[in-house]
Amino acid sequence: MSNRRQVIRGLLAAGAFGATSKLWVGCTPTSDTNTSSSPAASPGSASNLMMGFIYVGPKDDFGYNQAHFQGKEGLKDLAGVQTVDQASVPETTEVQEVMRNMIDQDKATVLFPTSFGYFNPHIIKVATEYPEVQFFHCGGLYEEGKHPKNVGSYFGYIDEAQYVAGVIAGYMSKSGKLGFIAAKPISQVLRNINSFTLGARSVKPTITTKVIFTGDWSLPVKEAEATNSLIDQGIDVVTCHVDSPKVVIETTEKRGVFSSGYHADQSKLAPKGYLTGAEWDWTKVYTDYVKSIQEGKTLMNGGIPHLVRGGYKEGFVKLSEYGPAVSDEAKKAGDEVKAQMKDGSLVIYKAGIKDNNGKVVVPKDLEQTAIELESMDWLVEGVIGKTS
Repeated sequence: MSNRRQVIRGLLAAGAFGATSKLWVGCTPTSDTNTSSSPAASPGSASNLMMGFIYVGPKDDFGYNQAHFQGKEGLKDLAGVQTVDQASVPETTEVQEVMRNMIDQDKATVLFPTSFGYFNPHIIKVATEYPEVQFFHCGGLYEEGKHPKNVGSYFGYIDEAQYVAGVIAGYMSKSGKLGFIAAKPISQVLRNINSFTLGARSVKPTITTKVIFTGDWSLPVKEAEATNSLIDQGIDVVTCHVDSPKVVIETTEKRGVFSSGYHADQSKLAPKGYLTGAEWDWTKVYTDYVKSIQEGKTLMNGGIPHLVRGGYKEGFVKLSEYGPAVSDEAKKAGDEVKAQMKDGSLVIYKAGIKDNNGKVVVPKDLEQTAIELESMDWLVEGVIGKTS
């Protein structure tokens, strides 16, 4: 997990990309390889693609890795596409061997190594060895002129979905106290905490969000302890930003309080208390790449951008289905906010926003693509907690 430092460097470097970069995420283990194909698929040409997907954790983690697996599964109906994938590949030289095997043995010409820690040195090294293969990494670590031209990055503005989830939490909380369990206080995590809180405070201006940082991305025991601690303090809606929300969601359900998910749909874990959740829609991203490649576009010829980003408007993120406990009033409000996200009329980071120390940190309206949001190092007014 030491490679997490790359995430922080990547976030700081994001200013160099302007509107096109951002990131964060995953780590865990178990091995599973699978090949699937759609009608008329065989490896080789752009119209008959073999694509490889690599996950750092299990495909059924109810979190980051499951979201990517589901994205890959969404390609099944596309003509001329074959996929191979492998789960629980650590962020070590092992991932280099997996990539080489997919290229040499499975004849993959497009790879999606999805974990942040895969990027440097692993993707960079293998991409240099195979200049005709395209490597798409989930994050915003690509730098023009520094990294191989056959490497690209993609990511989504999932804080938009967190804002909507915050609106739902604001309607459903009776105590006016929300809880957020997070791994580390890096920019992407802080942005999710802040957007969730801003969504909730758009409903109830005095509502608060207590945040607990566990210190790493996958610490189930600490996540359970943090969840129980928040609930013991009277918090009645809990959400999170960790690799797998499974423990957090299950603990809230056992304690009889509401939960809001992250990465993928966790409603099965909390049939009574699950309100909704911020999810990725990687199928949209992967499908867009397939269409471009089948049209003869590549990273190398400039047909595919090296940095791709999107939110609700672009179909990169979505909200889990509302749970049975969500009121009609809350659903109506959530749907209205989603519509505003999609048409671009809602600005999350409006001029005058203060941090939780009372300092104005947003002097002017900031669009989602604003560079300033890439290096966010503060918690918004209403959040109880510190970044250091």
